[in-house]
Amino acid sequence: MGFDWAFFIERIVNPGAPYLNALGRTVTMAVLAMLLGLLIGLVVGFGRLSRFAVIRSACAFYVWFIRGIPVLVLLVMLFSGMAAAGLFRFSDIEVFGLKLTASFQAAVIGLAIHEGAYMAEIVRNGVQSVARGQVEAAKSLGMSSWQVTWRVVIPQATRVIVPPFGNDFNHMLKTTSLASVIGVQEIFLLTEAMSATTFKSFELLSVVALNYLVLTAIWNTIQGVIETRLRAHEIDRPVRTWWQSLVVYLTPDPSSGERRA
Repeated sequence: MGFDWAFFIERIVNPGAPYLNALGRTVTMAVLAMLLGLLIGLVVGFGRLSRFAVIRSACAFYVWFIRGIPVLVLLVMLFSGMAAAGLFRFSDIEVFGLKLTASFQAAVIGLAIHEGAYMAEIVRNGVQSVARGQVEAAKSLGMSSWQVTWRVVIPQATRVIVPPFGNDFNHMLKTTSLASVIGVQEIFLLTEAMSATTFKSFELLSVVALNYLVLTAIWNTIQGVIETRLRAHEIDRPVRTWWQSLVVYLTPDPSSGERRA
């Protein structure tokens, strides 16, 4: 038996409602986990730069501990391990009329906790990239610590943070497949179930791989446009709107030193 092209194309053209729902669940899980991970990363990243040794040590321990645990192990510990130990058990809830299953909640939280450790280092490096002299100059003008952070540090650190943040989200989109182990009905788990009934494993997995490729390609373009907008001052052509940023990203001018972000 060879590759069934007819079946492969049919699954691309007409994936079906269950698959589209699973695809939406995959993207939603990645977005929520990344946003929560960013929030954790901001708190821990600034905590790593705190003047208080206790806070610095606690944040450093969090980064060391979480980065040392595989994502799969962390997900299973949160969903099954804590329930077995009687510490905490996730249960289905409804938010604005939408049902969030226990496994989905555990997956989002687990992925966010893991991402938070990496984002913390990205945030810390971004903040440290801002010249110390600019911070001192802002303080000499009478700005408070919060004003210096929001008006001087974060705007400049963002240019350093965005590229690795985008790369992490690219990775997050694919890491969501690990949530299938705890029963989240995302595209990989659904594909495995379909493979058991159709015996078209390779064709179905090819469709999944193509879906992940399309998702990451879309995000790479979005990331490139954002990075192009952030370095608009380095580009000779006008980059005043998002549309212009997209045009510049897709059609770089080698003669002017432009490059894709």
